[in-house]
Amino acid sequence: MIDGDTIEIHGQRIRFNGIDAPESRQYCDDAKGFEYPCGRRSADALDAFLAASRPVQCTFVSWDRYSRFVGDCRRANGASVAAWMVEHGQALDWPRYSHGAYAQQQAAAEAAKIGMWVGNFQAPWDWRASHADGTAPTNQPFGLVTRKLVAQGGGYTCEPRRTCSQISSCEEANWYLQNCSWGGKLDRDKDGIPCESLC
Repeated sequence: MIDGDTIEIHGQRIRFNGIDAPESRQYCDDAKGFEYPCGRRSADALDAFLAASRPVQCTFVSWDRYSRFVGDCRRANGASVAAWMVEHGQALDWPRYSHGAYAQQQAAAEAAKIGMWVGNFQAPWDWRASHADGTAPTNQPFGLVTRKLVAQGGGYTCEPRRTCSQISSCEEANWYLQNCSWGGKLDRDKDGIPCESLC
């Protein structure tokens, strides 16, 4: 469990498609105007929801701009994780990516004044923009969920271990950085950019 819209399965971070939950450091206002840690509350709600019916199954949708796996995830009982999070006011429908897929659930949560809708909050995408400090996101993906995904990584595999002199493109270097246990060695100064001679 990373936060309300990202989980980790077998070392691979998975971002839920089409929703955005408050960040782990984000605070919202409750009905009386008191601040509470809505980001942590969202993550706790997700944790409890997933614990009730394991394992979670995720279908690959795309890679995001941080090379994270973006997927549609369901509990073992078939319940959509993203729909539940929005319906319970623990995340927002993100129209830019969902094209309104969860608008109905969001309207229901807002009408019922549950979760974040109980008081005032800043949309997570706006909160991130106002708290951006120029650093790369902490949600770096690791590993792969299933071997089937290797084919979607441009045919790269984590074996054998490579050095920058053996890598032919920035895209390839980034793939190793994001998906291989040894990939961090390609980013010596830890600025999120591997093999700077290529990138």
